[in-house]
Amino acid sequence: MLGLDWFVLYKISFSIIPVLLAITLHEAAHGWVAKQLGDPTAFKLGRVTANPLRHIDPFGTIIVPVVLGFLSGGALLFGWAKPVPVVAQNLRHPRRDMVLVAAAGPLSNLAMALSWVVLGIIFWAVGAYNLVIGGWLLESWEMGILINTVLMVVNLIPIPPLDGGRIVTGLLPPPAAAALARFELFGLIIVLVLMLPPIAVLGRVIEPFLIYFDQLFRSIFSAATGLR
Repeated sequence: MLGLDWFVLYKISFSIIPVLLAITLHEAAHGWVAKQLGDPTAFKLGRVTANPLRHIDPFGTIIVPVVLGFLSGGALLFGWAKPVPVVAQNLRHPRRDMVLVAAAGPLSNLAMALSWVVLGIIFWAVGAYNLVIGGWLLESWEMGILINTVLMVVNLIPIPPLDGGRIVTGLLPPPAAAALARFELFGLIIVLVLMLPPIAVLGRVIEPFLIYFDQLFRSIFSAATGLR
């Protein structure tokens, strides 16, 4: 039992920073882009910040990931933060700008995944992996790439209220957009049901994309360091 407790604590120790950064900056990116496009609502509410306490949702950020991780044996990572409020009427071009605001979240995760790759190259260049904490750094690096890749891909699923759903809603003709928007209230329930065993259909759908981006990021690292 003691060994398991230490393992859990160790896993939390190298996961907490990458996970909090991935979730926090994802939400802050929505608010920052909204402000640039004319809606300062999130900014005025203090949501354009790297402080994770302003974004944590007890249910989506803590309970759901823990339950999903337990039910999937640690294979399924999914959760969300408090949605950043955006008032579409404040945006200069509401339909177009809502697409850009929604896209900012997944793009921030792509940027963070690439940042973790660059950080890994720096770790390698200065020999940090050979230090006593090298294993911990390597685990944090891998988690940083993994969690940002998962959040980017999952959030691009075209089901509201995920970012992908909002992007598609903004691109569709108004009648079709209105029909898709009706999923907003129970979209997350649909996503969770499709992710959980025994259905797990979304996992099979997004797995090729996760593999592709994992290979892409590792290829960038290998090209810079010569390591395989």
